[in-house]
This record gives sequence, structure tokens and C-alpha cells, in this order.
Amino acid sequence: MKLTIIGCSGSFPGPDSPSSCYLLEADGFHLLLDFGNGSLGALQRHIGLYDVDAVCLSHLHADHCLDMCSYHVVRTYTPHGPLPRLPVYAPREAPARLAAAYGMSDEPSLSTAFDFRPLSPGTFTAGPLEVTVAPMNHPVETYGFRVSHGGRSVAYSADTGECAELVKLAAGADILLCEASWPDRPGLPEGLHMNGRQAAEHAARAGVGTLVLTHLVPWHDPAEILGDARRGGFEGPIELARSGAVYDLR
Repeated sequence: MKLTIIGCSGSFPGPDSPSSCYLLEADGFHLLLDFGNGSLGALQRHIGLYDVDAVCLSHLHADHCLDMCSYHVVRTYTPHGPLPRLPVYAPREAPARLAAAYGMSDEPSLSTAFDFRPLSPGTFTAGPLEVTVAPMNHPVETYGFRVSHGGRSVAYSADTGECAELVKLAAGADILLCEASWPDRPGLPEGLHMNGRQAAEHAARAGVGTLVLTHLVPWHDPAEILGDARRGGFEGPIELARSGAVYDLR
């Protein structure tokens, strides 16, 4: 299994990265975790425009799903005619919310391009990949994912505040992609996002192999986020996510 970070910017695209989007590949199958604004362009540096086989959307904030509207155009108006419907595992409101974002009622609906499948806690298969889903601690319906193949696994927190479900989801994972949106400062709201220290504390409790800090908001200093994480008690490698970074899990 191979993980490629397409976008890791939190809340909005930054100068060096699109918003959230992660590509997982195994046996020729291509799965996207989230499809945030700006990510479709960067994705084409790594796979063909039509090569996505399935998408998992953690939640319906724009920085995690908005390029689904652009990808609808790609799959509907190809020079060779519409492509088959793409499986999209997403919160229940995804068809209506994305249709509202697209805002073109006189054109084919997004459901002509996408086969929307509502998420719920549990496990399903997408091609050769096993995907485990768990609810996260965020103000809207939000899910974290664990993707496994060949005895290796990647866990993804999506957006969340401190969350016991994340520790269970990530237990023993090779890589934890964990949001670290904020510096470790007093007065941060609960149940919204985590800072670097909290991300590292979750990684330590879960016993993961490597912690990759993601959802890095451009107006914060990533070096501060990384420093906070190094005070979180996690003894394994800690890295800042970077658009274009590739992790081979063999």
C-alpha cells in the first residue's frame, strides 16, 4: 500500500498545499480520503485524471469535499462521454450539500457521476482495501478512517477535538495522519480541532508507528505545531505533512 499526501492545508488552501486530500493505492486501486478545495489539480501529478476508483469524505466542510464539484465536471463531460458512477462514501447529506455547492440545477446532477453511499461506524471493503469508519469529535457529522491492506494500515483523524474513538481506530496503525490545527495555547474551544501536543498524546495512546501532523492552517507556524507535538509523549517519528510526500508501506 502507498500513501500520497495530495493536500494537507487546514481550513483553506495554502501557498504550498491544497486542502485535505490523501491518496491510498494498492494493487492498482486508487482511493481518496477527502477531496478538499484545490486538490484536483495536485492529484493529477500522481495519477491520471480518470483513475480514481473510490472516494471517502470524512465530512462536508468545504476544505474536505469541495473539489467533488470539479470532479463531477471531469467525469460527466469527458471527450469520450460520461464515465461510470464512482463510489463515494460520505455523510448522509452529501448529495444535497454538494448539489447546492455545484448550484447548476439545469445540468446533470452529481448523482449521475457519483454513487453516494452513506457512512456509518463499521468496516467495508473498497477494492482490495479494508476501510474502518469511526465517529470523530467535530461539530458536524464527521468520520475518521483506517485503511488496511496486506497487514499494513493508515489511520486518518479527519477533523476532531480530543477523541477516544480516534485512539481505538488508530491502535497499532503504521501511520496516523492526525490533525493539528492549532498551537498549544490557552482558551482553545473544545470539540473542534486539536493542537500538536494533543495529536501526539493520541498517537502515544494508540501505539502507532509514525505520526504525521496534518490539517496545518496557513496562518500558524508549522514549526510551533511540531514543537508542541514533541512535548506530547509520543516516542516514535513525528513529521509535518507535506503535499507530494509519499509513504510506501511494505
